[in-house]
Parts: sequence; C-alpha cells; structure tokens
Amino acid sequence: MELREKPHTLRFQVLGPVQAWREEQPLSLGSPQQQAVLTALLLNHGRPVSTQDLVDGLWGDRPPPQAVAALRTYVSRLRTVIEPHREVRTPAEVLVSVSDGYALRIPPGSLDLAAFEGEYAAAATARSTGDFRESHRLLVSALSLWSGRALAGIPGPYAEAQRMRLAERQITTAEERCAAALEIGLHAETVAELSSLAAEHPLRERLRELLMLALYRCGRQAEALGVYTDTRKLLIEELGVEPGAGLGAVHTRILAGDPTLMPPLASVARSSVADEAAAFVPPAQLPADVSDFSGRSELVGELQHVLGSGSGQAVVVTSLAGIGGVGKTTLAVHVAHRLRSEFPDGQLYTDLRGAGASPADPAVVLGDFLYALGASESPDTLEQRAALYRSLLADRRMLILLDNAKDAQQLRPLIPGISSSAVLVTSRSRLAELPGAHLVDVEELTPEEALALFSAIVGEQRAAAEPEAALAVVTACGFLPLAVRIAAARLASRPRWSVSDLARRLADQRKRLSELQLGNLAVETTIGLGYGQLKTEEARAFRLLSLVDSPDLPLTAVADLLGTDQDAAEALAEALVEANMLECFTPGRYRYHDLLRLFAQRQNEKHRDTSAQHAALLRLLDALLATMRNAAQAIEPDDMLTEPLHRPVSPGLSFSDSDAARDWLRSELALVLSSVEAGVQEQLELLRPAVDLLIVLNGLVEDPTHGQRIRVALDVADTHARSNSDAATLARIQLARGFLQHVAGEYHEAEVSFRRSLEFQGKDGQTQLRVNAANLLAVVLSLADRPAEALPFFQEARVISRNLGATISEARLLGNLARAHLGLGQHDEAVGSAQAAVVAARASGNAPCLADTLYQLGVVLRSTGSPGEAATRLREAHRLYQSEQRRIWEGYSLARLAPCLLADGQLPEAAEAAEEALAIAQELDAAYCQGLANAALGEALLELGQPARGLACLQEAHSIFTRLGVPEALPLQDLIEQQHTEPSAPPAP
Repeated sequence: MELREKPHTLRFQVLGPVQAWREEQPLSLGSPQQQAVLTALLLNHGRPVSTQDLVDGLWGDRPPPQAVAALRTYVSRLRTVIEPHREVRTPAEVLVSVSDGYALRIPPGSLDLAAFEGEYAAAATARSTGDFRESHRLLVSALSLWSGRALAGIPGPYAEAQRMRLAERQITTAEERCAAALEIGLHAETVAELSSLAAEHPLRERLRELLMLALYRCGRQAEALGVYTDTRKLLIEELGVEPGAGLGAVHTRILAGDPTLMPPLASVARSSVADEAAAFVPPAQLPADVSDFSGRSELVGELQHVLGSGSGQAVVVTSLAGIGGVGKTTLAVHVAHRLRSEFPDGQLYTDLRGAGASPADPAVVLGDFLYALGASESPDTLEQRAALYRSLLADRRMLILLDNAKDAQQLRPLIPGISSSAVLVTSRSRLAELPGAHLVDVEELTPEEALALFSAIVGEQRAAAEPEAALAVVTACGFLPLAVRIAAARLASRPRWSVSDLARRLADQRKRLSELQLGNLAVETTIGLGYGQLKTEEARAFRLLSLVDSPDLPLTAVADLLGTDQDAAEALAEALVEANMLECFTPGRYRYHDLLRLFAQRQNEKHRDTSAQHAALLRLLDALLATMRNAAQAIEPDDMLTEPLHRPVSPGLSFSDSDAARDWLRSELALVLSSVEAGVQEQLELLRPAVDLLIVLNGLVEDPTHGQRIRVALDVADTHARSNSDAATLARIQLARGFLQHVAGEYHEAEVSFRRSLEFQGKDGQTQLRVNAANLLAVVLSLADRPAEALPFFQEARVISRNLGATISEARLLGNLARAHLGLGQHDEAVGSAQAAVVAARASGNAPCLADTLYQLGVVLRSTGSPGEAATRLREAHRLYQSEQRRIWEGYSLARLAPCLLADGQLPEAAEAAEEALAIAQELDAAYCQGLANAALGEALLELGQPARGLACLQEAHSIFTRLGVPEALPLQDLIEQQHTEPSAPPAP
C-alpha cells in the first residue's frame, strides 16, 4: 500500500501570486478560477465553506449555468494536485467535503498569511510591553513574507474584496513597522521608506505624520513642515477636509520645538564594540515593496539571476537606468525583496538624491552604513571609511541598493571590494564608466503591463467596464509607471468619475502634465529633477528639439534646430540620451518620450525666448525646403519648380539619384509635415517657407493618406496669411488646397480653390505658379465634362510654359490638352496632341513626365477606337509608374488598361487588372480611381458569366461617379438598366 501524502509537506502562499509547494517543489494549481476556489478555502483557515458561498465568491450574481458542476471539477483537480498519492475512493485528508461544502485542513505554518498574522500579533505584544526593538524585528519579518500584490490575478468578487483587505493590512503593518523604527532611533534609515509609502498612499495621514517626525529627527525641519503644507493642500483639494488631530498636533509641536519629539537617548545610545558584535542584527533597510507591482517578469528574472550569481571574488554590480518615473526604484526594491533570502547577512539601502540639487555625500552615506554594520565609530576621512566598509563586508553576503545615483564618482566609494555581496544601482544616467557593471535600460511598460497596473489600483472591474477608455488613459500616460500610478490614484480617489472622464481630461496635451499630479507627487516634478541636472547648453537643446512634434529627428534636423554642425549637435543629443532626457533607438535618430516632449514644450513657453525659437524653426524649414527642392530635381531633372517665397540659404541634402530622393521622402515625411505644422504661424518669416514646403510636397507625394493633416495646416496658414494681407502666400495656399480637393474627388471645391489662386496671382503673371494653377483648373473642368471651359486655361498654361522654357511642363500640358480635345469630339487633334506630348517627353529623358504623357495617349487611343495600341501605351506607363513608386498612378493606369483588354477579348486579364486597380484605389482612398476600376471590373465580370457580382460593381461605380459629378455616370446607368431588362431564362421543363 502506498504512503499517503503528509499534510505537513505542503506550503501555500497568498501574500503575492497564489502558489503552493510540496517539499519545495512548485505545484501546478490550474486555471485562475480553480486557484480562486483554493484561495477561498485557504483564507477560511480550515473552516467549512458552503458550495453556494464558493459559487458566489467566484462568479458573483452571474454564475454560469453549470456553476456547481464546474466547482466540483475544480475541487477534484485540486485534490489530485494536493494529494497525488491518495488511493482511489479513499477519503481526502486535506481538501475534505463537509456537509454542503468543503474545507482545507492544513496545519499551522503551512500558509504564509497565518505566519504573517502570528508575527504581527507577537509584535503587538512586544509593543505593549515596551519592547520596540523586538516589535520592529517581528514586523520586518512579517512584511518579508509578502512577495507582491496579494492574490494577484485571482478572479471573482470574493478575491477582489480579500485583495483590498490584505492590501490594507500590508500598509497598516508597514506604518507600524516605521513607527517602531522611529521608537528605536532609526529615523534616518526610515525617511526613504516613509517618503515612498506616502507617495504611494497620499491620503493616509498616519504615514505623513511619521514622515514629518522622521524628517524632524534628522534635522530637516523645513522639509517636515513642507510635508504638512502639501498634505493639507491635498486633503482640501481632494476631500474638502482639514488634516486630522494627529497630523495637526505633530505640526504644532514641530513649530513649538517640542523636545519630546526627539527620541529618548537610550533608544539611540551605542553599546561597546564587543556588545554590538554580540548583539549584531543583520540590517534590513529595504523600503517596502509595492503591493501592486505589475509586469516586467522577464527583467525581474534576469536581475535575480545576475545579482544572485556572485562568485565571492568580484562584487556583482547592476545598474538600472531610465527616465524619471519609469519605475527604476520600484523595480529595484521589488527585486531586492525577492532576493532577501540569498543575502542572509542583510540588505543596505540609501537614497543618493542624484536627481536633486543636493546629492548625498558618499562619506555621510558610509557613516550610516558602518553604523548599520555594527561599527561603534566612523573614521574621519572618506578613504578611511571606505576601507573599513570594505573590510566589514569582505566575509559577508549582503545586498546593497544604491538608489538615485548621480554618477560613477559618487558610487565608487560605496562599492565593496572582494566580496560575495551584490550592488544594485538606480540612476537616470547609464553609468557606463562603472567597470564591470551589468547595465540595464528600464523602459516604459508594455500596454498590457500598464493596463494591469492601472487595473490593480482602480479595481479590475472598474477598468474592465471601460477597456477602450482605460487603454486611452495609459496611452496618454506614455505607459510610464509613475504617470499611470498617479492617474489611477486620482481615479481611485474619485468614485464618481468614470474612466472615460479621466481619459477626456488627459486627451488635452497642453493640460496633460497638470492632470498627472496628486498632492506632492507629479510627473512634471519628477521630469524637472532630471532637467535641473542638465548643463545650460544641454537644457537649451532639450527645449529647442521639442519645437517640432515629429516622431523622431534625424541628426541633420537636430543640427538645424540647434544651429550647430553635426558633430556638436550629436554631442549634445548624446548627452541628453545619457541623461535619459532623449532616446536613441537607431544611430543618428533621436526621439522624446511623449511626456518628456510635453515637458520640454512647456519649458519653451516658460522661457518665452521666441526669437531663439523662431530662429531654430526657420533654420529647419530653410534646410528642409532646400532638400525638398533637391529631391524634386533628382526625381524629375529639368522640371521647373514653383517659385518659392522663401529663398533657401541652406544648400540642403543632395541625392545621387531618384531612388535616394524617394527613400529620403519616405523616411522624413513625418518630419516635413510636423515642421510645416510648427511653421504655419503668424510670423511671415516662418509661414512662407512652410507653405513653400507644402507646394513642393504636393508635387512629390501623391499619397492622399496625409490629406486631412495638411488641410488643417493650410487652414491655419490661411488665417495668418489673410491677417497679414499676403496675397502671394494666399495664392499658394489656395493652390495646395485645390490639389488636395482634386485628389479627394472634390472637383467643385477644387475648381473654386484654383480660381482663387489665380485671382490672388493677378492677371499678368508669367510664373510656374500660374502654370500649375491654370493647368489644374483645366483638369478639374475636363473631369466635370466642361472641355470648352478647360481649353483656354490649358492654352494659357502652355504659352507661359513655352515662354519660361519649361519643356517638361509643356509636354505634360500637351497631354492634358489632348483630353480637352477629346471631350470636344476633336479626335484628330486629341491624338496629335497626345502623340506630340510623348515625343517631347521621350526627348527630355524625364521618366515621370514620359509616364504621364503615355497615360494620356493611352486614354485618348482607347476612346478613339484603338484599344490594342492604347494597351501598349498604358502598359509602358504602368511599368514606369511602378519603377517610380507612384502608387496611385499605378492604379489609374491599370484601371484604364482593363477596358482595353476587355475590348480585345482578354477577359480574365481585364478582370485581373481591374481587381488590382481597385485594391490600390481602396488602399489610398482614391474615389475616381475606384469608380474606374469598379466599372471595368463590372463589365469584365458580366462577360465572364458572373452577372450578380458584375452588376454590384457597376452600381458601385455609378454611385461613386454620381457623387463626384463626373460624366462617366451616364453610360453606366444605361448599362445597369440594360442588365435589369435582360429577359430571364425560361423555366425548366
């Protein structure tokens, strides 16, 4: 007969993620619901729990139809895990059935919560007898049993209620431990922990009271009074109440200099060296671990492995670097708590205040450490203290957590010599100069981790009720843990707010930093500490680089904004990266965290150095305009560009060929658009180059997906240009606006814009700007079936082009003119003009111009009865469009090719071309192209014997053309009616 499992071999944890072990081997506890059943039984400490209570605790008032059956399944599986060697049909000894329910019979000591309660009760007894040192030791031991947020991940209303209860027990115990520490004279060691706890729980007055007392006893009276001021302001703003009697009394006693506030001498008197050695207690100085630590599981595991792998010869040093608020300290404290058992000789902690104005003196820190290590006296000099410190640690295995370090110079005296100890450092700088250190960059949370943290604070049910709003909140926080924690804490303290209310408040970027503060805890303050450490030139660079709201900045743009050469710009940018005020994920490209950008922009507003800011923007716009014009020349050599209002001073970047130019356009389009948005201001010196950029951009980027963003910029530019009565700028704004409307199929609106552009230019202009406006006006008139009105504008544009010597423009105009002749029924003139356009384009060697004229010739030939020759021209145009990566014109050429193939009897090929054209048109939201593609596809499908689908395509094309107001709708209407009047097949005999 097999031996049954002995109950005492089992161990359970609920003060963290729910876990179980048998002989130190972890057990698989199954699904979260199954763990929830185990949790309910564990928390009842052997008392029976009815089936109904378990169902209610797991599912609340919405249990599934088979809830009881599912519960029994969970119990059966748990029994198998807990008592794997129990014989079949033998009564369970651990998870037993009791009446209409179950009980979990485990001996005392098997559950971490029971051990916690026991040590807490013993600490209370010690405190009642005046033994505060023993009380402190017991409370430290009790809190060490926690390994994170209690019942983490366990679902159901019962677990949620217990989670809140246990969280309250944890923070209350931490308060009592801090109070006991103050009773035994550990005020200096307790300040950092109390500061952390008060920030995490800003409305708990007891924590603020203890923090005031600790600061006062450390000789930091002004800070102690500041805590009261901040707390009073917070309580009035958040709850509308004054501080309670306890906090008020401490404040009054500090103001009065009450001597009884200082600890009794006996509590801080030091014994002789021999007595200290005999009574040495391993220091346990770590601040409290947060109860709602979320995410970073891989990084936590990596840090535990690295820190715990010391050989005893070289000290393991690990440095965590990251921007303020990214959670370096929280992560370090969490990891340190998980490693406590691996460092039996204790843990040292200090806040080095590296981000503040007064960094900690290493000599003072060493004095505190030596006292904690049992030394009765500290030598006078830094070198002597460091030597004694290394000696005391030589044979000990300790974990030293050095938080918020300024630089390597501050750290070097605090690193032990030969030892099996480990050092964990946090800093805003990367500290690459620390020899042999394991450097870790702590990044913001993933969206999932940020949501988990948010849910842990506001309550999982509250967050789950508005998932989209919750995601919007953590996204607005930039997934920065401090920001998420503040936002969640604000919401948690306002039960009448919805998550959507908070999301709306954070949506306004200009107010976001103001919203992300709670009491004396604020994202802006945290970022400001890092900003305050920058040198003057670094701070200036940090501000100026935020003038453009681009996702990232290439080094060339950094140099333009800063007004330096690229070497100097790179040095400044890399200094900001080293300080974690800027990010560099690709060499030569820099970006801000979203909240850091908002902070930098706010600093620009505070400095009000508008002349320097405008000069920086002008340098960037100037360089981008020069580069854009160079790109246009590389893509279309010899093409004449619109005359700029701003003549660039910078030579701009040069390009070896059209592919290099197009690659630059793709990579820097976001920068160009962001620079335009920054430039369309009231000042003409910025407005004009910004509008010039848009004019060049329209000719180079035919992707309409950024159209709405450009329209908004044009509207702002229009307002400022009108206020300055700047007709030249207004003419270009109307041209750019009309181009966007033309691409979007808004032909009537485009006509109005082009006519206004011509009006602003006056009647006698002989410029490329007038050529472009007249040509585009004629194009939209042709599309609207008004060729007679279009013809004189085409002719005017051609005459001006010839006078300017703009051969490329003239070739394109001949092609467009052919379409007007076609609309007037002048077929010979149409073919002749289109052929002349192709000849001129081939002679120029300009591939984009050749593609455009071939396209026009193909359209004319198809309409004049030569579909085979038209297909040849359109195929050549399509190949050129592909090589030039002009995606929308690939779609148009295929849409025009499909009817040619259809007329030639190539039905499958016609349908394939139309399908591909339709896919491109839908991708780019090009309505006219969609209409052409649907019409061709519909006809091809009818011929291929698919009448239902073919008719649907024709109807879609007709709807598009009708909405656009173009003549192609009429023949489609006839074709659709013909399909409806076709005789149906006779019934089967």
